[in-house]
Amino acid sequence: MVSGETFNILPADAENAQLVARVWDPESGGPRVCRVVGDELVDITAQVPTVSELAEQPHRVEELGRGSGPKWSIEEVMKGSGSGDPGVPHFLAPIDLQVTKACGVTFVGSLIERVIEEKGGGDIAKSDALRKELSDVLGGSLKGVSPGSDSAKKAKEILIEQGLWSAYLEVGIGPDPEVFTKAPVLASVGWGSLIGIPGFSQWNNPEPELVLLINSLGHAVGAMLGNDVNLRDVEGRSSLLLGKAKDNNAQSALGPFVRFFDSQFTLDTVAEEEIHLRVEGEDGFLMTGTNNVAEISRPLEELIGATWGVHHQYPDGFALYTGTLFAPTQDRGEPGSGFTHHSGDRVIISSAHMGTLENTTAPTESLAPWNFGIRDLMRYLSRHS
Repeated sequence: MVSGETFNILPADAENAQLVARVWDPESGGPRVCRVVGDELVDITAQVPTVSELAEQPHRVEELGRGSGPKWSIEEVMKGSGSGDPGVPHFLAPIDLQVTKACGVTFVGSLIERVIEEKGGGDIAKSDALRKELSDVLGGSLKGVSPGSDSAKKAKEILIEQGLWSAYLEVGIGPDPEVFTKAPVLASVGWGSLIGIPGFSQWNNPEPELVLLINSLGHAVGAMLGNDVNLRDVEGRSSLLLGKAKDNNAQSALGPFVRFFDSQFTLDTVAEEEIHLRVEGEDGFLMTGTNNVAEISRPLEELIGATWGVHHQYPDGFALYTGTLFAPTQDRGEPGSGFTHHSGDRVIISSAHMGTLENTTAPTESLAPWNFGIRDLMRYLSRHS
């Protein structure tokens, strides 16, 4: 029997899902790989010490059926998550040795917002006027355009003549998608953890996304939810500041679980997934939105191929954010002021097949430093796997 609290975190069809989590074990002082069984988390670290290793197994689904190590209830781990207390079990990001990569500007529907950031130099005060100015022009030019196609080339020529071409339009409708490194190995946070908003950003937002789990062979083996927290003012000043805008402590949230693909849950399933966002502010502010993956401008296979191939390999696999249709424009304060995070915002990202990822915003500078890295993981596994 699954409790109401636990039910909220699980996918709607959890009883048929192959779900894997990582849990911080206070007794051994390190991360454990766990499979979800009902409302319990069963430790399978003795069989598969890392999620990276599990993703390489040819019979990975069958592998999930093994293991009978220590168990925690999901509810118990939920209660410990977000406290920052290493003395209680809590959720970690459900990946470990994988690099966290991301593709940006993959939805023509949100492309205009990226151009607005750039044309306004990251100034939120200019966004409303630019939105009115650019929406009709760019919306008409980009309607029905397939990235890399002949029609995209023609649209590029027209937009260059109008002085509207930008780096974002290049990756949005050009032949090559944007691929960047979102976070180092082990830097992403999991369900319940605080997510960081640096003090140097005054215009930022959540990005609810489908995140694919890819193994070393370039095969998509599972999926999870992700929040690709974005600093719009920093990136808007210059696209060369992408690293500063995207990669800071606790700015990548993943989870709550990796759901491994099987006969019932495939890449085709997630290609049609609707991912829902809800932001609840301590000031009473409420914002909702949806990222409909079916509206993505490039096939998921194309995004994987742009990341992994003869040009770049990942021996331990990688997690791939696939972009978002959602770009918030709802005013939080004065008309035309747009949306930006406040400290204490509760950010809830959910989908029918992957469950619910929940985090709360906080100033990055107030968060505990990230200090458990690859050397620590290797030492831990040498003692406890």
